[in-house]
Amino acid sequence: MKERQKCLVLLSKNVFPATGEAPFDGFVAVEGNRIAAVGPRAEAGEWVEKATQVLELGDRVVTPGFVDVHTFFTGWALLSLGADFSDVKTDVQGVAALKEYEKTAPEGTALFGHSWQPDGFEVTDAALLDKTWPDKPVVVFTADRGTCWMNSAARRRYGFGPEKCYAEMIWKMIREYLQLPGMKEKYKEYMQMLNERGVTTIKEMTFDTYYGFADKMEELEKEDALTVRVSMMSQPVGEGINIEHGKEMCRRFTGPFVSFSGYNRMTDRSIPSSMAELIEPYKSHPGMTNTVPVEWDLIEKETHLADENGFRYSLHCQGDGAIRHTVALFDSCQKDENGKLKHRHAITDLEYSNPADLEKFGALGGIVEVYAQIQSLDNKQDVLDMIDAQLGGDRGKNYWNRRKMWDSGLTVTCGTDLPLLIPNIPEAIYCGVGGHFADGGTYNEQNMLTVAEMLTAWTRNGQYNCFNEDRLGTLEAGKLADIAVLDADVFTLPVEQVKDVKVALTISDGRIVYDAL
Repeated sequence: MKERQKCLVLLSKNVFPATGEAPFDGFVAVEGNRIAAVGPRAEAGEWVEKATQVLELGDRVVTPGFVDVHTFFTGWALLSLGADFSDVKTDVQGVAALKEYEKTAPEGTALFGHSWQPDGFEVTDAALLDKTWPDKPVVVFTADRGTCWMNSAARRRYGFGPEKCYAEMIWKMIREYLQLPGMKEKYKEYMQMLNERGVTTIKEMTFDTYYGFADKMEELEKEDALTVRVSMMSQPVGEGINIEHGKEMCRRFTGPFVSFSGYNRMTDRSIPSSMAELIEPYKSHPGMTNTVPVEWDLIEKETHLADENGFRYSLHCQGDGAIRHTVALFDSCQKDENGKLKHRHAITDLEYSNPADLEKFGALGGIVEVYAQIQSLDNKQDVLDMIDAQLGGDRGKNYWNRRKMWDSGLTVTCGTDLPLLIPNIPEAIYCGVGGHFADGGTYNEQNMLTVAEMLTAWTRNGQYNCFNEDRLGTLEAGKLADIAVLDADVFTLPVEQVKDVKVALTISDGRIVYDAL
C-alpha cells in the first residue's frame, strides 16, 4: 500500500502570495514538494483535516522563499578560511596560529587566515612571514576582505597585494582554495546560513569556469543535499568570456536545483573612488567623468557574443554614465516580438542613475539588481559629505532611485553582493523602504519602495531574474514549495521596527530547512 503523501498546512493572518494581491488571512497547503492550495482561512478546513502537520502562525508573514540575485560563495568562504586571527594581536602570535593551522592543512598547499585586525596589530619584524615561509604562499584577510597580510611567495604566485585584493584580483588564489578538502561541507554551511535568512534561491557569481568546483555542485545535487537553488553566472577574470563553458554547463546541469544563467562583468567602479563613469564631470575632478576608463570595447564585444549565443549578460554599473552606456548597448541586442530584450540582460547596483535611462531600460523590459541593504554600512552624514564632495549641487537626488526603476516598468530584484552584505530581508526593508542608514538617519525617501514592492522584488521578481517564474516565486497551487515565514507583521509595523524582525521558518522544496518557531 502506497504511503499517504505528507501534507503541511500553514495558517496565517498575513499570507503574501507575491501575485499582486494584498496580504490576506488564509492558508497555504503543501503536499510533497509542491503547493497544493492557497486561499482564505474559511476554505482551509478540508486541508486541515487531511494534514499531517498544521502550523498556526498568527500574524507572522508567509511569503515565497527569498532570492538573492548576486552572491559569491568564493567570498563568503574567506570569512572562515584557514587560521582564525580574531584574537591575534602580534605578528609572532600570527605565525604561531598559522603553524598550528599548517599541521592540518594538506601538504604543499598555501596557508590562509581570516579575521585579521590590522589596527593595533604589532609588527616586530616586517619580514617575519618571508623568513618563516620563504617559498610557501601565506595570505590572511581582514573580516571585510579589504586588505590582507601576506608574504612575498603569495605575491609572486597570485599576482596581487594588500592594496588590491578584491575578488576580481584574487582569482588565482580562489582557483586553489576551492580545491581544498572540506569545501563541499563549507558549501553546506553556506546554504544553512542562507536558509536561516529565508533565502531559497541564489544567482551565484562563479569566476571563469569555476575552477572545478562545478564538480562539487553536481555531487551535491546528486546527493539531494542542496537546500538552495543555484543559478550560476560566469564572471570572466582570468580569461575572456567562455561561451563553450556556458554551453557545457547548460548541457551538464538540467536538474531541479542547479542551472547556468549566463555571464557577469564589472564596468565602472565606485563614485567615492572617482572610478564610476558619470554623464557630467565630477565636482572633485573638474572636466573628468571618470578617472579610470571602462573597457567598453571588450564589454560590447562580449555582450554581443553572449547575446548571439542565447546567454544573458549582467553588467555591474555604479555611475549614471556607465548605466547610460549599458542601456544603449543592451538596446542593440536581440529583442522579442514585443520589443523586449530576448535574453533578460540585467544591470547590477545602479547606485547613481539618470531617470531618462531608467525609462529607456524599462521600455526594453530590463532587469535591475539593487543592493537595498547597502545603506546599512554607513552613517548618513558620511554619505552626504561624499555625494557633495564628488557630485555637488542637487545631483544626489538621483541616488538609489528604486522608485523610478519600479515606475519605469523595470523588474526590480534584490541582491547583496554577498559577502559584502549578508542577506537580511527585514534590514533590507528598513533601508529600502525607509531610506535608513546605520545611524538611523534617512535620505531620499521619495526614491524608496513600499514593503509589498520590496517583498515582491525579493521573491517573484528574483525568480523571474533566474528564469524560474513558471515554477517558483509566488504562493500559488502547482508551484514548488519554497516558502519563508517572518516572525511579525511587517506591513503594519513602523519601518524603524522592521529591522528587528527575524525569519521564523524556511521551507525549500517542501522540506523544512530552518525552524525557529
